Amino acid sequence: MAAKALIFDFDGTLCDTGEGIKKSAKYALDFFGIDSPEWEELDYFIGPPLLVTFQERFKKSPQEADELVKKFRERYSSTGLYESKLYDGTEKVLAALKNDGVRLGIASSKPQQFIETLLKHFDIIKYFDVVCGVSFQADCESKQSIISRCAEELGCDKENAFVVGDTRFDIDGAKENGIRSIGVSWGYGSKFELIESGADFIIEKPSYIEAIALDLYEQTEKVNGIFSGKVLVMHHDEVTLCNKRTTMRECVDHPGGVAVIGLTDAGEVPLVRQFRYPYKEIVFEIPAGKLEKGEDPFDAGVREFKEECGAVADNYFSLGEIYPSPGYTNEIIRLYGASGLHFEEQNLDDDEFLQIVKMPLSELTERVMSGEIKDAKTVAAVLKLNYLLQKNGGKLPL
Repeated sequence: MAAKALIFDFDGTLCDTGEGIKKSAKYALDFFGIDSPEWEELDYFIGPPLLVTFQERFKKSPQEADELVKKFRERYSSTGLYESKLYDGTEKVLAALKNDGVRLGIASSKPQQFIETLLKHFDIIKYFDVVCGVSFQADCESKQSIISRCAEELGCDKENAFVVGDTRFDIDGAKENGIRSIGVSWGYGSKFELIESGADFIIEKPSYIEAIALDLYEQTEKVNGIFSGKVLVMHHDEVTLCNKRTTMRECVDHPGGVAVIGLTDAGEVPLVRQFRYPYKEIVFEIPAGKLEKGEDPFDAGVREFKEECGAVADNYFSLGEIYPSPGYTNEIIRLYGASGLHFEEQNLDDDEFLQIVKMPLSELTERVMSGEIKDAKTVAAVLKLNYLLQKNGGKLPL
């Protein structure tokens, strides 16, 4: 069943607020001369109410803990609050969920004022229908209670909702409210505690949240290795479908690749012409290659452009990413455009045999549209380059 509402935790789920929280906690502890670890080791301050953490971790009375919280906020409100950053992919998934018609809320033990300040700071408050935090006067409200308030304000049936969080407090709070949960592995909790708390899903990327919300997600249960080669790794996995049935998926892991479409001052595109063994055909392609382990995609693109066709560019610009065959491989190809070209010698690998062809972009486009040129990365790059030229009055980005 597709979700109609998602309730997000904030710290450690949407936003990496750790540095500011930990430094502000250390500031408060040092002010009162309390022996404590370095700020980098104070992860336990993220998530639970501060008043509770100061009492439980440092054996302070409620009154002493209250003074510590006040000193914490002295630094946090002016400095620590802005030592935060959104997790990669956060805004993209929020926008997608909103476009899908899913109502979004926040249920956090963080003071409401701080949450709203950061939502505005990162320009993502527009995605949320409800924001539930705590007040400065009553900041020991349980996560169960905050989630309950948020669900009520969202006006959703609990069976059609999910709580998304990074710690056991989020998962336990969801269960106590009869709401399904998604545990995220990039925050401050551990995968073990998410498993132990009984999260319905445990995920590694924000993009998975939309798939779960739309009831399209396939959860990996077991990975069965088949083959590990020089470039590719093949496996046959057991997965649970959205309807709780199990099936098998064959998958090829690929390190990813890069491809560069260049345009000379004369309006020509450098191509390579080579024999492709799987198709037993000679294929026209833009220069491309696979990523080496840990290699930056942009650096790889510059390298491949030079090695395959001897081209060096004054200007490079991104043309985004493509998934060449998502039915069976996780390969991602990063596309780049290039202008201001000049040419040097090729530097091919021992097993590479390529011919360089400079083809007018107009002819290349015609041969793409006629189906003569079939290489997917070349087709995508040609269409993207033409779009940019049309949009920018015949000029390319610098």
